[in-house]
Amino acid sequence: MAALTKEETEALIQEVLEVYPEQARKDRAKHLAVNDQSLEKSNKCITSNRKSQPGVMTIRGCAYAGSKGVVWGPIKDMIHISHGPVGCGQYSRAGRRNYYVGTTGVNTFGTMNFTSDFTEKDIVFGGDKKLAKIMTEIEELFPLNKGISIQSECPIGLIGDDIEAVAKKANKDIGKPVVPVRCEGFRGVSQSLGHHIANDAIRDWVLENRDGDDTWPTTPYDVAVIGDYNIGGDAWASRTLLEEMGLRVVAQWSGDGTIAEMEKTPKVKLNLIHCYRSMNYIARHMEEKYKIPWIEYNFFGPTKIAESLRKIAALFDETIQAGAEKVIAKYQAEYDAVIAKYKPRLQGKRVMLYVGGLRPRHVIGAYEDLGMEVVGTGYEFGHNDDYDRTIKEMGNATLIYDDVTGYEFEEFVKKVQPDLIGSGIKEKYIFQKMGIPFRQMHSWDYSGPYHGYDGFAIFARDMDMTLNNPCWKQVKAPWKTAESSNVAVAASA
Repeated sequence: MAALTKEETEALIQEVLEVYPEQARKDRAKHLAVNDQSLEKSNKCITSNRKSQPGVMTIRGCAYAGSKGVVWGPIKDMIHISHGPVGCGQYSRAGRRNYYVGTTGVNTFGTMNFTSDFTEKDIVFGGDKKLAKIMTEIEELFPLNKGISIQSECPIGLIGDDIEAVAKKANKDIGKPVVPVRCEGFRGVSQSLGHHIANDAIRDWVLENRDGDDTWPTTPYDVAVIGDYNIGGDAWASRTLLEEMGLRVVAQWSGDGTIAEMEKTPKVKLNLIHCYRSMNYIARHMEEKYKIPWIEYNFFGPTKIAESLRKIAALFDETIQAGAEKVIAKYQAEYDAVIAKYKPRLQGKRVMLYVGGLRPRHVIGAYEDLGMEVVGTGYEFGHNDDYDRTIKEMGNATLIYDDVTGYEFEEFVKKVQPDLIGSGIKEKYIFQKMGIPFRQMHSWDYSGPYHGYDGFAIFARDMDMTLNNPCWKQVKAPWKTAESSNVAVAASA
C-alpha cells in the first residue's frame, strides 16, 4: 500500500473518531495527529500525559509499575517489598527480563517476589507492624542484601500507613538503606508518575549517602549509564562499546545495577541517559546539585550508534574521540554484513509502533538501517518533550498517536496496513490473530539484546524471522480476506 498523504491521514483520524460520543471525540482528537516535521514543539499538534478516557481500553500501567517494575526492581542486591496485596508483586515479578549477574536468593534478588501480602485485617488495622516484622525477617533470611525498598501499592495510600517512619526505624535497626517509595498505583495518569516518584526517592534516600566521601578514586573518564534496564542484556552490550572507546562505566542504572553504584554516581563526570522518560528527573537533579552534565544516547542500529558515540566523545578529550572512531571502524564489517544479508529481505516493509519509554522514537533508525519505514508511532505514557524528540524522526504525514485505545489502534492498522507491528504483550495476540506479523517491543519477545552492534544483528534477524515466517501464509489479515471475497464475488457474477 502506498504511503498516506496528509489529507488521507487526517481523514483516517476523523473516521476513527466518529464512533465516540461528542465529548470523548473532542478529547481523543487532541491525542491523534498527523506528523509535521516543520514544528519545533509537539504541543502544537498533540496532547499527552493526560488522564485516559473512562470506558476505553487503555494500555497504560500504574505508578507502582513505573517505580517497582521499571526503576527500582532491577537493582539486584536490594530487596524490593511490594507492600500491599500479593497480586501486584506477583504480576510485576521477573516479567521484564532484567538480566543480572549473581546468585538469586543469596546476593541478588531481582526475580524474587517479596510481599507483605495484605489481607482485610491489614486494611482495617494498618500494616506498619507487619512491615517492620517483614524487614526483620528479611535480614535474618537474606543477610547479604544491601538494602530494602518499600514499594507502596494502592491500599497503603488509602489507609495512610506511615512507611517513612517504619523505614527510618528499620534503617537504624539493620544499618542498611531502607527506602520508602510512595508509588501507590492510583497516583497520576500512568506509570510515568511512578518513574518520577522513584527518582525522587533515589534523590532523597540514596544519592547523598556518600557526599563528602572522597576515599573512592575517580578518573577523568568516569560515566554513569542511566535508564538502561538490561532487558535481554542491553546494558551489557552498551557498556562494551563505552568501555572500548576508553570510558570507565562507574554505575549502571538500574539493570544489573547495585545500590553502591547509585551512591557513587554523584562522583562521575557525565551521565549518559538511555531512557529519557524514566530517568531525566534524577539527571536534572544531579546537574543542578553536583554540576554533572547529562546527554541522551541511542544505541539502536549502526547509524544512531555512530552518532551517539561521536556525540559522547565530543564531551571528552582527543583520546576518547579517537577511541570512538576506532570502535565504529572495528564493527563496520560486522554491521555491513548484517545489512547486506537482511536489507534485501526487509527493504520497503512498513512498521507501526506503540510502546512506552523511548522506543517509539529510538528504534526508528534501526528499522531505517534495514530499509524499513515506520509509518505510525506513539507512546503509552509519553510527555510532550518525548513527542518533541519524535516529530523530527518520523516522516511527514505519518500517524502519531498518544495513549491510543485498543479500538483506535486496530482501526489504524486496518487502514494503514503495515507489514509489521511492534508493541506490547497486551496487543500481541490480537494482531497475530488478525494475521499481522508482530514483535513484542517491551522485552524483545524473549530475545535480545538489541542495543549495540551485536544487538543490531539480533534485531535484524528477529525482524526477518517474524516478517518472513511461512506461518503468515496460513493466516490472512482482515483486509486481505475481504479482498479475496470481493474477487470471488466478482468472478462468480
